[in-house]
Amino acid sequence: MSRVGKKPVLIPDSVTTLLANNRLTIKGPLGALTKVIHPDIFLEFDDKKITVIIKSDEKFHRALFGTTRSVIMNMVIGVTEGFTKELIVEGMGYKAELKGEDLNLLLGFSHPILYKKVEGVNFIVEGNNRIIIKGIDKECVGEVAAEIRAFRKPEPYKGKGIRYKDERVRRKAGKVAI
Repeated sequence: MSRVGKKPVLIPDSVTTLLANNRLTIKGPLGALTKVIHPDIFLEFDDKKITVIIKSDEKFHRALFGTTRSVIMNMVIGVTEGFTKELIVEGMGYKAELKGEDLNLLLGFSHPILYKKVEGVNFIVEGNNRIIIKGIDKECVGEVAAEIRAFRKPEPYKGKGIRYKDERVRRKAGKVAI
C-alpha cells in the first residue's frame, strides 16, 4: 500500500469540490480544474478532506492509489496558490521577449521561435533572460516549461541554452592545446 495514498487531502475553506460521473471538479480562488478519476478508485468526502480508497490490492490499483491522491493534492494547491517554473536563457545573443501574450525566443537559429500561449498558462519575462511560467495546472506548467527548454538544451562546454532555475549544468573541459 502507498504511504502517500493513505494520507487524506485537506481541503481549505475557499475551495469547493464536486464529483459527478467520475469527474472531480475543484474550484478555488484562482480558477477551476477537472480531472477524470479511474472507475476503480473511490473518493470518500468527509468534512473538508478527501480520502482515496482502492477497489482491490492488485498491482494496477496500488499504482493508481498514490498517484490519484497526488493528482488531487496538486489540484487543490493549483487552485489556491498556483504553480510556477522559472527558466534561464544563457548565451551571447540569446534572449526571450513577449509578443502580445506569446513568447518570442532568439536562440542563435536563423529565425526567431514564436511559442504560442497555452490556455491556462501565463508567461512573464524579466530582463531578457528569465522566463517565468505560471498556471494552476501543474502538469500543463511543467509540460510547457519542458517544451520551451527543448528548443535549446544547455550544452556542457559553454553552458549556453535554456535551463531551469535550479538546474545544474555539468561543465566539461574544452579542447586542450598541446
